[in-house]
Amino acid sequence: MTKHDRRPILGRRARARFFRRAAVVAAVVLAFAIVGFVTAARSVAARAGAPGPAPAVVALLLLFLFAVMMLTLRKARGFALPLSAVMDAADRVAEGNYTVRVEDSGPPPIRALARSFNTMTERLQNADRVRRDLMADVAHELRTPLTVLQGRLEGLLDGVYRCDDRQLSQLLEETRVLSRLVEDLRTLALSDAGALPLEREATDVVALARDVAASMEPDAARGTASLDMSASIDSAFADIDPIRIREVFTNLIANALRHSPAGGTVRVNVAGNGQAIVVTVSDTGEGMDAEALARLFDRFHKGPGSRGSGLGLAIAKGIVAAHGGNISVSSAPGRGTQVTFSIPAAEQAPH
Repeated sequence: MTKHDRRPILGRRARARFFRRAAVVAAVVLAFAIVGFVTAARSVAARAGAPGPAPAVVALLLLFLFAVMMLTLRKARGFALPLSAVMDAADRVAEGNYTVRVEDSGPPPIRALARSFNTMTERLQNADRVRRDLMADVAHELRTPLTVLQGRLEGLLDGVYRCDDRQLSQLLEETRVLSRLVEDLRTLALSDAGALPLEREATDVVALARDVAASMEPDAARGTASLDMSASIDSAFADIDPIRIREVFTNLIANALRHSPAGGTVRVNVAGNGQAIVVTVSDTGEGMDAEALARLFDRFHKGPGSRGSGLGLAIAKGIVAAHGGNISVSSAPGRGTQVTFSIPAAEQAPH
């Protein structure tokens, strides 16, 4: 058995010794209290010239104090056993076992501690699962372009492919896929850590939305869908990073166009109430069921027919959150999808 393996056992033994010593100390204190009380009663009676307490009275008093001592020890045991169970479970969590849970028992403070402990371990278990899934997803996403690059390069060296501009452009495109994936992962990591750098400046979100919509008109035309931009206000200024928010607009509109059928419509609307700017991107596509809706912002989650990395919406959520806003989605099968995000409005428009 290694030193690391012995540590939890030694910890449990130390706690058991602590609780035993605490019980002994409590018993000794109570015993001294009983003796002191009886001695004080006899002393007071002697000074008053009264006869000392009758043996029966003393016996009843001792019996009462003994009952109090036993009740105190029982209460202490009621605290000690559940607390010891929580401490044992904490040792197992420290060893990496996030499936452990403790029974919700004991006095109210201990039950509250047990519930908090179970909530913590559940979150740790979910975080560990997400981490493992993320590592597997990253490995999978990196493997595809790397495999293509390796196969093409080996083919060029073996003379299977001609070394011409067409082959080189395809290899270059695969390196761009890798570069985009790495940059997306970097942005997501910074967002999760709350360290996403933002170059804030006063920006008219209405003008920004119109500019992005105009730049994506060719994409809409190729998909034979219409892109409709509207705003209930003439301008809406916010202290934002325009490049990051443009990325959010582009991602949401591109997703809406991708899932809109021929002849469908994608609508972008900007509204404001003085305190927040609300942007809604809706489509007339196939919509989503409740299961897909719940996983929409998960990393590497891809819908049917998706050609991206599955990071776009997770990044969009992180960017909006970094600006102090929030993002939500509503959808139903056959009724299209509506994504709404809001960001705080500027206190006053720039002059």
